[in-house]
Amino acid sequence: MKIRTTFLASLALLTFLACSNEPISEDDVLTRNDTTNENIEDSINEGSNVDSSSSENDDAPCVTTALVAGQHHVAGTVSISIVDGNLVVTYFTTEEWTLGTTHLSIGNCNDDWVPLNGAGNPQIGQFEFTEPTSTSDNEVVYIIALPDGFEGQDYCFSAHAEVEGPTGGETAWAEGEQFSGNSWAMYDEFNTSDCTDGGSNGGVF
Repeated sequence: MKIRTTFLASLALLTFLACSNEPISEDDVLTRNDTTNENIEDSINEGSNVDSSSSENDDAPCVTTALVAGQHHVAGTVSISIVDGNLVVTYFTTEEWTLGTTHLSIGNCNDDWVPLNGAGNPQIGQFEFTEPTSTSDNEVVYIIALPDGFEGQDYCFSAHAEVEGPTGGETAWAEGEQFSGNSWAMYDEFNTSDCTDGGSNGGVF
């Protein structure tokens, strides 16, 4: 009886050991955790890329160009967005530059969108927009109502500013192509199909 009991106990012990999991070493734990973390990070990154890309596309201006002062200094930017069917044109300068008077001419590129003199230079004093909706020392905002059917149209704009900075008072232009005249005045263009309407002020104000 005692021999039989010992045999059964030994058999049970062998069965238990055979069915138990192999021991996991510290290296195995680290390897598995690293793999798991990589998979989690990949999933997070994939999700983040989609979400952040979508968000950035919704909020980003359809045009952003440098505001060039005195032909040699980048004083800030000029950007354009469409918000609730309006063009929102924003002049923005860095801390070391401040904005003075600004002038803006913008319109369909197929029309006579900018006043020029006989030499092909823009006549700043005749630009149709000179009084911004919002203004501060470093930011000026124009809000311009768009006509019906503006979608898919080519728009041209020329943004001029008087700025004050480390080099003193300077004339500044939104960077782009030079006019045909003998000045360094510039203009740029964009297609409205590149713009997503931010809607409900789009966080601009």
